[in-house]
Amino acid sequence: MALSQACDNYLDVVPDNVATLEYAFRDKVGAEKFLFTCYSYLPEFGNIGYDPAIIGSDELWIHGENEWYGAFGGFYAYNIKRSQQNVTEPLMNFWDAGRNGKNLFIAIRDCNIFLENIHLVGKDLDDYERKMWIAEVKVLKAYYHYYLLRMYGPVPIVHENLPISAGVEEVRVFRDPFDDCMDYIVELIDEAVPDLMLTVTNVASELGRITQPIALSIKAEALVTAASPLFNGNTTYANMIDSRGVKLFNTEYDENKWKVAMEACKNAIDTAHLANMKLYEFNDSRYPVSDDTRRVMSIRNAFGDRWNEEVVWGISDNTFANTQNYALPYLLTTDLGLAYSTPVLSPTLMLAELFYSGNGVPIDEDKSYNYEERYETSAATGQKYYVQEGFETANLNQYREPRFYANLGFDGGIWFGNGRYKEIGEGTATETSWVIRAKAGETTGKTSSIRYSATGYFAKKLTHFETATSSTTGTAVRIAFPLIRLADLYLLYAEARNEYSGPDAEVYSHIDEVRERAGLAGVVESWQQYSKYPDKPLNKEGLREIIRRERGIELAMEGKRFWDLRRWKIADQVLNAPVKGWNVIGANTIDYYNVVTFEMLEFTTKEYLWPLKQQTIRKNPNLLQNPFWEN
Repeated sequence: MALSQACDNYLDVVPDNVATLEYAFRDKVGAEKFLFTCYSYLPEFGNIGYDPAIIGSDELWIHGENEWYGAFGGFYAYNIKRSQQNVTEPLMNFWDAGRNGKNLFIAIRDCNIFLENIHLVGKDLDDYERKMWIAEVKVLKAYYHYYLLRMYGPVPIVHENLPISAGVEEVRVFRDPFDDCMDYIVELIDEAVPDLMLTVTNVASELGRITQPIALSIKAEALVTAASPLFNGNTTYANMIDSRGVKLFNTEYDENKWKVAMEACKNAIDTAHLANMKLYEFNDSRYPVSDDTRRVMSIRNAFGDRWNEEVVWGISDNTFANTQNYALPYLLTTDLGLAYSTPVLSPTLMLAELFYSGNGVPIDEDKSYNYEERYETSAATGQKYYVQEGFETANLNQYREPRFYANLGFDGGIWFGNGRYKEIGEGTATETSWVIRAKAGETTGKTSSIRYSATGYFAKKLTHFETATSSTTGTAVRIAFPLIRLADLYLLYAEARNEYSGPDAEVYSHIDEVRERAGLAGVVESWQQYSKYPDKPLNKEGLREIIRRERGIELAMEGKRFWDLRRWKIADQVLNAPVKGWNVIGANTIDYYNVVTFEMLEFTTKEYLWPLKQQTIRKNPNLLQNPFWEN
């Protein structure tokens, strides 16, 4: 459907081509096509060029922008973290569309068209299915409002489409207060849930369709966002008052928002459990492996195993294909000539340091971890399934928790899968697990001017373990990008409960269940036994820090940290930091293991909220610009 040109597109909520609507809804087939149109506006989650949260965070770095400009969608998402957001042509513009953003108001408009016309479909659409489709579209409409709200703050609530006869003043809509927007999102989801499927009944055609666990998880995440410091008691936005005198932000802290969020998280978890969802464990009988490798594969596959029992909401479109391609390292000399694998997605040194020690506490807190010498090297011993025995590698890469080895590849690290499915030292030379060789001139290292990891780390988690290359081609196994996993919900619930009522057994149990899969003891036990700060998990502030780090570790490179740092209102503290990695032009141990700085990131207060395009403000002066973007 073409964009409306009525009233200068102040906000594109007016459908044109109205005469076709009756035709679109004359039968079930046409209505179903329109239903899928409503789904089609979902952002391309996991796509490095179109999802700002993947390469827009400080977890990943890329070199050679000139070489990869087109492949990474013009680097608009990437440049958000480099303070290149602007009001003239906003990057990743989801308000008007532009710079790889979609106009989500068009998505909302089409959802409204569906809701306003689905009653026209005749008896070939039974009442049960009609109600379910209506419920799905209500959730999609809620999600599009939420996506905009998280990005821009207050948005105009589009309850229904304006009539085609709407005048200029009607189309010049105002932004609605943040709390009103959130209430509307929750209202839509609550209306929808009773008519949604608990689980998909037709796997072939329904995977990715909105279910009760998905809807309730969206609600839970939205309410946690609303309760978080960026939107709860943030006095920075006290002067956001529009020309009507309407205050767009309530700047008084409301503790009850955490209670509401906590209850929503628990409801989402309970419903997911009813749908037989659980934390993923790797138990593929085709691949008999050690307990250490099984832990690594459980962590890695919780993200990568398509439609596994932990995935609450996965994206059925293959939005993740390019990301996997740019994450898989060269594992064979013959890979070097292939265009299939292009390993330029480079986890940063920050991310490598974020993971815990093998004792399950931060490396700078672990009493037994030599933090000061983490950049020094030593021969690896006693870690055969993680690091090659006797290999001289950085201390930083040794004696870390299993999630470190599940997420990252590195010089001397063991890499199970991707063409080799025997444990290290077992089977033939072409069957046993890979050992990464990442120094300059080596197979996985820098062998050309463009195709290599800039930091010396590789995003193992972002590659399916059965994706493989040969001497002539590559065979990719699709990953249905998991937008929400059960582990995510557990940690959201722990966060909300801790913020509302402080540490208790319920908070600990949901964190500890996630840690248990990684082979770690519970937070209280781990901190008391190994940390310099044994009482840290016993108070709200200390446990808050732990939960936030757990999210950063468990959900690394999944697009969560980008939004978490913003809603916690700590991005201006965390992101004003240098991006670092190893000296990958080094061809020997002494040269390679030197820390180099690529760039200094900057993040200012105004960047917490996306700017509205200057031209959009000129067309509709009622749309108040976000703070600090006025000039």
